[in-house]
Amino acid sequence: MARGPNRRRVDRVPGERRRKLAAALRFAFPFVVLASCLAAAGWGAWRIAVEGSLLRIGEIRFEGLARATAEELLELSPVAKGDHLLAVDPDVVAAALRRHPWITSVEVRRRLPAALEISVVERRARALVDLGALYLLDERGQVFKRATPGDGLDLPVVTGIGREDWVERRADVEPRLAGALALVDRWAERGLDRRAPISEIHLDSDYGTTLWAGDDGVEIRLGQGELPEKLTRLERVLSAVDAEGQRAEVLHLDNRRRPDWVAVRVARTKGLPDQAAP
Repeated sequence: MARGPNRRRVDRVPGERRRKLAAALRFAFPFVVLASCLAAAGWGAWRIAVEGSLLRIGEIRFEGLARATAEELLELSPVAKGDHLLAVDPDVVAAALRRHPWITSVEVRRRLPAALEISVVERRARALVDLGALYLLDERGQVFKRATPGDGLDLPVVTGIGREDWVERRADVEPRLAGALALVDRWAERGLDRRAPISEIHLDSDYGTTLWAGDDGVEIRLGQGELPEKLTRLERVLSAVDAEGQRAEVLHLDNRRRPDWVAVRVARTKGLPDQAAP
């Protein structure tokens, strides 16, 4: 009888291998069926999600609109109703909508199963600037669009800057525009806008700032520098003129030799000469 690892196995039970194979198949069969069902369900879900209408954009909602309209933004948008929600790139949509002149920032959010939410922040127009035509100036001193009658804005106009200056020397011009906006802010903080709202601010590189304010268009020559101190003196002089029942036509606060003086020219109808007040 042969001995060792190569000896022939003759003592096995007949049919044992077949029985083990059948048992293994019976054990694995439910798992095979389950895997097949899951695969079929996954395929069906993928077909429904990708090719069906479940995740198709049915609504595009905008938040924060005041000047821009939903229709204008939809024309700029690279996505539309019916597009697949999961195929939307929020960054691409935001970049496209920022092309609208009133829009400064955009946030795009997907809302399952079929909505796109878009929140926008609009610019705040603070003044008009004359650059050969009237343009809107935002809170950062940036020119962002040409003014149109439909804008419906009653704002002070900044003059004294030519279009050529804006195009060729913008780095020099922008700080001057920011200074004009700072003047508007300080004017409002002191309540002077209630007494005499600013209608025009003229910027001159040599003579400084001159503004016109109030219904009568009083001319106020501020010159250069020392804005807080000059506004304090201006407020005091305006109160004194009002107390006397007079109306100022021109106020000079630009005397470089005597910066603490204010020269006032009152309306001629009162028959009073020009005055000077410290």
